[in-house]
Amino acid sequence: MHSRRRFIGALGAPVALAATRFPLSALNADASRIAQSLSLYPGTPDEIAGDEDFWFEVGRAFTVDRSLVNLNNGGVSPAPLLVQDAMKAHLDYMNKAPAYTMWAVLQPQKEAVRERMALAWGVDAQEIAIVRNASEGLQICQQGFDLQRGDEILTSTQDYPRML
Repeated sequence: MHSRRRFIGALGAPVALAATRFPLSALNADASRIAQSLSLYPGTPDEIAGDEDFWFEVGRAFTVDRSLVNLNNGGVSPAPLLVQDAMKAHLDYMNKAPAYTMWAVLQPQKEAVRERMALAWGVDAQEIAIVRNASEGLQICQQGFDLQRGDEILTSTQDYPRML
């Protein structure tokens, strides 16, 4: 049975792999600190869902303006500070020698990352698509529907606008 805890824990594998490939020891330490902090909250998903201390720790991972309330996490979801720092570090790394780092270093690692994710999640690597964003991923799924003349698609005004 898959759980959110197992899923979040499995995310550490690709992050740890990336951290070993790049000079990002500070980020690796942050990832370990976050994983250790979250591991202090044992329990079922229902128990954790009601644990305000747990959600306080999750909230601290984000750098959002606390004077505003963001109710749109579909199209403009904020990234945790750990992710922001990793993105900045990878961008800096990539810009040192773009043609080399992008094509000779990073691109060849994509399949290995996908395979490790599949192993961690107990699925076939062919079931995982690494896409640029949620819209692209959802559009790929939509294009896979084998719709026939006369088929209907039900939607509402509450659906994600890019998907309408």
